[in-house]
Amino acid sequence: MKLLRWGETGREKPGALDAEGAIRDLSAVTADLAGDAVSCEALDALRGLDLSALPRVEGAPRIGPCLGWVPNFHAIGLNYGRHAEEVGAKRPPEPILFSKATTCLAGPNDDLILPPDSEKSDWEVELGVVIGRWCDHVAEADALAHVAGYCVVNDVSERAWQIERKGQWVKGKSAPGFGPVGPWLVTADEIADPQALALELRLNGETMQSSTTADMIFSVAEIVSYMSRFMALRPGDLIATGTPEGVGMARTPTRFLRAGDEMALSVAGLGEQRQRVRGASE
Repeated sequence: MKLLRWGETGREKPGALDAEGAIRDLSAVTADLAGDAVSCEALDALRGLDLSALPRVEGAPRIGPCLGWVPNFHAIGLNYGRHAEEVGAKRPPEPILFSKATTCLAGPNDDLILPPDSEKSDWEVELGVVIGRWCDHVAEADALAHVAGYCVVNDVSERAWQIERKGQWVKGKSAPGFGPVGPWLVTADEIADPQALALELRLNGETMQSSTTADMIFSVAEIVSYMSRFMALRPGDLIATGTPEGVGMARTPTRFLRAGDEMALSVAGLGEQRQRVRGASE
């Protein structure tokens, strides 16, 4: 299934795409898509619905983040071999874990408003993993059975705050709007191999990132299993699994986001995002 949320900001309703690509309203079936409502068991129940019997959403409504909220927004750093090379870093021996504030969630096509004192905001197309079962010391061989589905994530990053300021990466990753997710939460049964997905990001029509998840240093199964050794993962948790080469800070000269820029990013089978960049004063 391809699940989504539609409507005005803060008033989104849950929906699903039918066989013709039309949105069907799931409001009578589930209050929202978040937490236990996206557990593997809850998604199994939704999968048994006859979507054609549900109300069809007319027009072209705004598409919101595919998750209404997330208990935790985890992320993995330096997880693509060629990305590590482009920034002059060694391949990490273990996954680098950090977090994004849950308040950074945004719709896939919402405008990105740069923070007032942003100097070096950057783009990062990523595969997002949504947890569907409680994970505590899960074996790698069993890890994918704990995944509810996948989505596109733009891990927007303010590099001056992330790297040049003291402290942890989280403050460079968490401004409002720095976490566009969606358009869809695609259930895990539709993705045969999460390590064989093409990723792309274009800036003003120019391709900046073009790679596949085959270049990930640590696979989705390795990440889920590894994280579960140090913390319990719960249904609805979101993990951004790292970005491929082509980020703005690694270009010569460097290139960071400016008002008027337009990003288009996609992961194969998971849909596309489009964001227009606006200045704080707009």
